[in-house]
Amino acid sequence: MHIEEDLQTTGLDSGNPGWRFAVGSGILGWVLDAFDFFVVIFLLDTLADHLHVQKKAIVWTISITLAMRPVGALLFGALADRFGRRKPLMACVLYFSAITILSGFAPNFVFFALMRALYGIGMGGYWGIGASFAMENAPRKRRGFLSGMMQGGYPFGYLLAAVAMQSIRPWLGWHALFVVGSLLAVVIVVLTALSPESEAWKLHRIGSVGSIFSTLFHHKRSFAYLLLVMVVMSCLSHGTQDLYPDFLKSMPWLKAKTLLGMEPLFGIPILYNVGAITGALFFGHVSERMGRRKAMIAALVLSLLSIPAWAFGGSLLVLVLGSYLMQTGVQGAFGVIPAHLNELSPDAVRSLFPGFVYQLGVLVASPAVGFEYILRDHLGYPWALTVFESVVIVSLIVIFALGPEARGRSFLLKSAKHSLQT
Repeated sequence: MHIEEDLQTTGLDSGNPGWRFAVGSGILGWVLDAFDFFVVIFLLDTLADHLHVQKKAIVWTISITLAMRPVGALLFGALADRFGRRKPLMACVLYFSAITILSGFAPNFVFFALMRALYGIGMGGYWGIGASFAMENAPRKRRGFLSGMMQGGYPFGYLLAAVAMQSIRPWLGWHALFVVGSLLAVVIVVLTALSPESEAWKLHRIGSVGSIFSTLFHHKRSFAYLLLVMVVMSCLSHGTQDLYPDFLKSMPWLKAKTLLGMEPLFGIPILYNVGAITGALFFGHVSERMGRRKAMIAALVLSLLSIPAWAFGGSLLVLVLGSYLMQTGVQGAFGVIPAHLNELSPDAVRSLFPGFVYQLGVLVASPAVGFEYILRDHLGYPWALTVFESVVIVSLIVIFALGPEARGRSFLLKSAKHSLQT
């Protein structure tokens, strides 16, 4: 049910003129963010050899990157709430693109680790600005679908990194993978420069950074609820993705199979990322009719039903189907998150609030995969995956069923009388 409002807003609620540029920059920035992150994931062995360190040292830099994401969300989010969305967004994209290039040409491990820490600040800073910029400029009735497009940009960036490994790397070498994304960064900066500044930001802007952080503190109850959402959502996403390739390696019979002309270890993740993109778009779209919470619950039910095939599949076809449906549901729920978080965030801190909640949730949930791996030692992979994700999914269904919603909320009202649906 759409939230009823006492005031009629201007035609800008149908989208700012030029809103497509703003939404496009928001989506492409998240694609680039994911691409630059997963390049390192694909090059763990190469980087370890080049920098003369053990592989676990490169893996450790991934943790550094993730740990710095909340710092970036605070820094760039506060700047975007104080000075507008456009300039901080352009600065953030240029910043993490430059850091990525420097990472690829690091002369030693210490320099590389420092660059990955600095990259984490840019990675963490982008989502809050990009999501608020896209959602505030987008037409209200298209907000759910465009939310799915933005969140679907992350698995799409993953896919592009995999494609680049098989196309650009053999041609130009692995260093080029740290440079090629800068071309997209230029496109994003141009799109942002052509975009209108957010009218919602102009209406609700706060005069000082101190006031911005004070506003954040005054909404600590909402912050606590959304932080809980993002912690468990991060457990859902990372718990179904991070160990799944290792789970596939544990099945010797898969080595004799091929999928799309590739080893299943690569073919299955490509297909389930296609499912992830499809789910984000579909459930983001239907959230305009069903409501944000019902759409996410429906996506979670799909993931829950896919667990037997996903964890216990005895054939290649069953594993492909199970993993495809699992990620369709997981990223289907995630596809609603940009719209949901922005609609539940205070007007004056719509870049800082959802961005910091999102990135802090990722950080708090970071030990989850290690816990899941410990379960594997006691229960075996299939039951460890099943137990962990069943608990996570059921918990999220309860959290969303009892939580608030503000679907269709106008961002252009100075003092809206919202009635959050619970």
